[in-house]
Parts: sequence; C-alpha cells; structure tokens
Amino acid sequence: MLNFEKLLNARLSVLKAAVDDWNETVTKLNKLEEQVTRHLLGKANKADWAGENAGVTLPFVRRTAQEFGDAAKEAQSLRNILRDALAEFDAAQKTIRGVADTAKGKGLRITPDGNVEYLIHPDRRSKDSSEPLPSEADFAEARSRIKTALAKANEADEIASRALRMLVGKDKHNFAGIEYDSLKEAGKAQDAQDAEAAAKIVAKGDDASPADIARLNKYLTDNEGDKHFAASFALEVGVRGTLNYWVDLGDSSDGSRLAADHADKLKELQKNWSLTLAAATHSHSPAMEQWKTEAIKSGDEIVRSRGTSAYGFQVMSNLMRHGNFDAKFLRDYGNAVMVTENRMTRGGSIKASQLWDANLAVAPRLNWDGKDLGRDPATGFMEALGHNPKASTQFFNSKIDLTPESPDNGKKLDAFKYFTQDRGWLEDAFTDGRSNKYGYDSLGHALESATTGRPYDASTDGRGDVRSDENAKVMQKVVNFYGSDPKHMHEQGIADSLARIGSAYIDEFNRSLEQENPGVEREVGNSPFGANREGHSRFGEAYDDDLLFTRGDAIDFMSIVSQDETGHAQLSAAQGLYTTSVIDASAPRPDTEEIKATDLTDAKTALRVGAEAHGIFDNSRMGQIDKNFDKETEEYNKQVANTTEWIKFGTGMVIGGGVAAATGGLAPAAVLAPLAAEYAGGAVETYLGTQIDSLAEKYAKEDRDLAKEKSDDLRDEALLMGKANALAPGDAYADAPGWSEKNSNYVREEFTKYVKDSRIHAIEDPLPDPYEKD
Repeated sequence: MLNFEKLLNARLSVLKAAVDDWNETVTKLNKLEEQVTRHLLGKANKADWAGENAGVTLPFVRRTAQEFGDAAKEAQSLRNILRDALAEFDAAQKTIRGVADTAKGKGLRITPDGNVEYLIHPDRRSKDSSEPLPSEADFAEARSRIKTALAKANEADEIASRALRMLVGKDKHNFAGIEYDSLKEAGKAQDAQDAEAAAKIVAKGDDASPADIARLNKYLTDNEGDKHFAASFALEVGVRGTLNYWVDLGDSSDGSRLAADHADKLKELQKNWSLTLAAATHSHSPAMEQWKTEAIKSGDEIVRSRGTSAYGFQVMSNLMRHGNFDAKFLRDYGNAVMVTENRMTRGGSIKASQLWDANLAVAPRLNWDGKDLGRDPATGFMEALGHNPKASTQFFNSKIDLTPESPDNGKKLDAFKYFTQDRGWLEDAFTDGRSNKYGYDSLGHALESATTGRPYDASTDGRGDVRSDENAKVMQKVVNFYGSDPKHMHEQGIADSLARIGSAYIDEFNRSLEQENPGVEREVGNSPFGANREGHSRFGEAYDDDLLFTRGDAIDFMSIVSQDETGHAQLSAAQGLYTTSVIDASAPRPDTEEIKATDLTDAKTALRVGAEAHGIFDNSRMGQIDKNFDKETEEYNKQVANTTEWIKFGTGMVIGGGVAAATGGLAPAAVLAPLAAEYAGGAVETYLGTQIDSLAEKYAKEDRDLAKEKSDDLRDEALLMGKANALAPGDAYADAPGWSEKNSNYVREEFTKYVKDSRIHAIEDPLPDPYEKD
C-alpha cells in the first residue's frame, strides 16, 4: 500500500521506461500478427489439405496464428494497464508535491507520514513573527488533497496489480487472450468477477459454511464504496434473492447452525451488505433504477422461509442501517413505508406497533447487531436517514402524501410530528426484554443528521460547519417540541442525541440568552454570537437580526437536555469551547500594552452569557438529581460529584472548519461545537491544554474527599466547582503569554465579577421542572 512518503519519492521514470518498452513490443507483435495472418494462415487456409495434414497441420497452424494474436492483445493490454497506472501515479504525485511545495508559504508543514501541522504553532510564535498563519481552510484543503491523491493512487495500484496477474495467467504454454483497453475497464471487469463469485455464495443460503461467509464478507469489504461492484452484486442477487436470503438466515427451524454458532459473522455481513447496497443505490443505470423500484414495490409483500415470515420492508430496512443511501431512493422508500403503514393501520385506527406483528408467522431474526430483532422497519430506515443528512433534512421538513393514487384528497402526514409524537413505536424483543428504545435511538440519530448536516456517526475530521437554513428549520422543530415537556426526552431516551444536537447550535443558544426578554425574537444589537458567515447568518438574511430561538425556548431546551447526565456534560463542554473561541475572536491580543474596560466588552459578554448557560446546566442537573435520588446516599453523592466531570471532555480535541470536537474524558461520542466566526486559532487549544488539564487533575485529587462530605455540603461544593469551570475560558485568556502582570490581574478581576453575577442570574429564569415518572 502506498503511503505519503512512498508516493512522494516514487521514481516513476522506471515505470515510464517500462511503458515505452511495451509500446515497442506492441508495435512489433502487431506486425508479426499481421504477417502470420496474411501469409502463414492465409496460405494455409487456401491450401488443399488432405489426409492426416488436414486433421493435424491445419489446426496447428490456426492455433499458432491465434497465439500470435493473443500475444499482441496481451501485450497491448499490459501496455494499457501500465500506461494508465503511470498516469494515475503521476497525477497523484504531482498533487502531493504541490501541497508540500506550497505548505511553507501558507504556514504549514507536511510530516513524512502526510500529516498537516503548523509550521510554527500559534503558542510558540514570537510577537514580531512574519511567518504566515494558516487558516482552518488551509488545513482542510491540504488534508483533503493528500487524502484524495493517496486514495486514487492506491486504487490504481490495486487494480493494476490484479489485472497484471490475470494477464500473465497460470498457463505457461498459452497466452491469456484477455483484453483491457484501460485501467478503468480492468476495474469494472474485476468488479463483475467479484460480484458473480459473491452471488454464488449467497445462492447457498444458510447451507453456506463459516468459511463461505468469511469469503463473502471479504468480497464486500474489499470492494467497499465501489459503485460498479455494488450495483453488479445487487443485480446478481436480485431484490427477491436478497429478501429470501436474509429471512432464511434468521430462521433456525431448518436446523442450520450458521446463525446460532456464528452470529458475529452475520453481524459483520449485515453491515457489509448494507454498505454495498448503499453504494449501489447511487448507480442510476436502467437496471439499478428497476432494482430500486422493485425493492420498494416488494415492501408490503410477505417473504416466507420454512418456519418464519416478514414483510419486505422489515427485511430491507435491516439492510439499510449502514452506509449513505441515495437521497431520492430514501425519500421514495420512506414515503412508501408510511403509505403502507397508514393503509394497513386503517388510517391510524391501530398502532403501527401492532401492524408489524400482524398476519405473520414466527418472526425471523433480521438484525444481528445485538440490539433489537429488526421487526420495526422504521428503525432501519431512521438509521439510513442518520447517515444521509440531505435525505433526513428533506424528510423531517416534508409532509408525506398518504394517498399518492389520489393526490387531490389532501391527506398528508407531517413527518416530524408523526415520528416524534404520534407514532406507536414497536416494542421489539431481545436479550434485555421488550423495548422500543432502539427505535427511538435511531430516531435520535436521524434528527442529529437532519439538524447538524452531518451523518450522526461521521468522523470529526475535516468536515467543518455545514449547517444550512434547512437544517435550522428542523432544529427549530426539535427545540419547540423537546423543550415543551421533559417527558418527551426522558421517555424516548434520546438525551445523548439531543445533547449533540444542542452542542451543534450552542452559538445560537448564546445569541438567544443575550436577549433578556424571554419572548422577543430579535437579537441584541452587535451581538458577538451566532452562526455568522461572511457578515451574514448562515441560516439566511432573515436571521441577521432575528433569533433562531427565543430566550425562553432556548432556556427550556437547554435546561431539559442538561437534566440528563450526558446532556449536562456535553452541553457544558460545548459551551466552554464556544466561549473560549468568542473571547479569542473579540478580545485584545495579550501583548496589548494598555487595556481598557471598553476593549473587553464582547469578551465579558461572552463570559457572562457562558456563565449563565453553565448556571442553567448545573441547576437543571442538580434539580433532576434531587428528584431521582435520596440525599445522604452513596448514589446521590456520586451523581452530584459527576456534575463537574464534563471538564474532562476537553483533554482531547480536533479542530477544523469552524468546529471543535472534544473527544476526551467521559465522552461517549465527540462533542462538536461551533467556533466564533472570527476565531483565529490557538486559544481553544491553549484552553484545553492548560486550564482543563489542571482542573481535571485538581478534581481527580478532590473526588475522594468530596464523596465523604454530607450531601448538602457536596452539592454546594459542586456548584462552586461549576463556577470555576465556567470561568476557565477567562482564566485561560488572562494567563496567556504576553500580558503584563497588571493587565492580567485586571482582566481576571473583570471576568470573575461577570461570572459571579451571571451564575446568580441563571436561576432568576424559571427552569422546567425535573422529570418525574408517572
């Protein structure tokens, strides 16, 4: 496999010489083939053969002539493969050399393994440094170009090496007779071969051996993301073949031990098959368009095995839990599921949870990830939406026509309202009993995708802030509904998703909190907050001055989400990151000689609003702890002590494209928080590298002592620690290298006062009541 250093230093002149040699060989062999065909074969065909010569000599001459033709074809194919591989390697090498050559001029350094770093880190820059300071866009562009170049070079390398092996063949006495006009054609031929071999394993059903399943998994993983292979595989197996196979695997009544003994391999197969079908749906060939139509049409048909049965939608949705499916296919598929659900529930007269159990024999096991059995088709579909932000955003902003055959009757379904409020989610069974928590969990994933513009489980690297006005429309629905009553979040169990959603909009929540009137929809003038891009709101000019959420709505949502331990931790971490970036973007540089109060206006506003937000988070979480646990118990003390643990999120971090991802400490997933639009870089890393580390170390030492305190004392101490956490961005700024002692003390005093006042202000607004089970 080619890495950055190998590609950068590759001597492509050697490969170029080989291509030139093969060009000459092709020319010579073409002349030989022409001579053999015209003279030797031509004369042999015209001769009057008789006796043994007719049965032996003539066929020998013909075979010999064919070998010359095959030799010419093979030489031409070899030349074509090497020629195209050289072109790919050369283009990729020029790309990464271009990145390396221009890096220094942008203030970047490319390491031997291809990592992109600061040439001089902001923390180590001298005051009078003239070296350029790279932007986040510079980092993102360099990383993207290197990654793309390496991917193309390695793909070319893999296709070429396999094609060359095929051309050489195993027969020492005959040429292969294979023709490749290009590297691309060779790749397609290899895809077709792999798809056919994989389909033959599928045809064995659950009679396949564990070794067969391992080989099938390898075919799928080796070709992951290859649209041509994926489409070939989908078409080879067919829609009906896919449905029958998956139901048969989940039916143990025929005595097969494959599922019972090798569930881990089937879990892997489910993921790989899903990724393959996802890639296939991006093919728009006539055959694949027909496949997609048939997949949807088969949804309300019953698929039967020896002892089980399931609807087509139930089966197919379990093969949609992974991968980025085509947005149009997802829209058509989801609409069809809802039309079917509405028709079969007689317009909602019975719950959807009852429908997917009705008229069926024993249900097969359709999901192998260790969670639900896979009986609710909405669960897998929501997972698919969670991986396609475009599709999820369109879906939750849509109204579904429930009677497409009679569009004029006006019977439409609000998708967001139906899935978050009205639908009866099926209580599926597995090792932890019957529960609908996995259905709601998948709903949370789909909402994450629809609000943030990112796949819910996407890598934090290089994506940047991609929120759009359409994402914001879904977010407004989320805030209005889940902020209206604590029971919605607590009973659905999606606090983790709502926390990540809230973290992604922490900039807009700060803008809302700055407005003192809870019902006013207008921002405070010259606000340092908000999702701004090139002087305007990224959500449209209407939000240049208008708030995305009122102060009251923002407080309700943030308060309810932070009642949960994970919600409190993630929102607190996001707030710390965002406050730090606003201070960095708006406050004077630490080398300023004379600092005045007016210079700190925006920075103090950032710290004040941030402290108020932390006050909301801390008091909401404490209120829920008081409701859930008896005081003077070990569990109560543990929960109170944990309210300060969010600071450990910041012990690891990735920054890119206007977004910070805190990945350390107790994080079950990265906390993504937007940064201030004018953030220049450096301060957030410093904040995480100094203040958080020292606070985390301090708390680690104090945790044992805290646990021994009485509950009321512990509660007070935890709230004091919360205040220290809220002040951490200000302390990081005051401690930054470059300040005089006088200025540093002045900044710290100004900031401390603002934090104290704001923590008090946080409890002046009425917060939603803690959740209490009926």
